[in-house]
Amino acid sequence: MREAELWQRLVAHLGSGYARVWAEQVVLSDLAGRTVAEALSAGVPCKTIWRAAWTQLELPASDR
Repeated sequence: MREAELWQRLVAHLGSGYARVWAEQVVLSDLAGRTVAEALSAGVPCKTIWRAAWTQLELPASDR
C-alpha cells in the first residue's frame, strides 16, 4: 500500500476535514503509542499503519 492510498482510506472513513486531525492526534497502541503521522515519519509501512487505524476505528472486515 502506498501513502496516497492510506490517506484515501482515512478520508473515506473520517472525512476530508477530520482525517488529518485524527492522524496527528490519535495515539494508536498498535503503532507502539504513535499517531499515524508519527508512524509515517518513522518509516512504518503504510499497510501496518492502516491495520492499526482499521482496528482503532472498528471498521468492517471488508475495509481491511
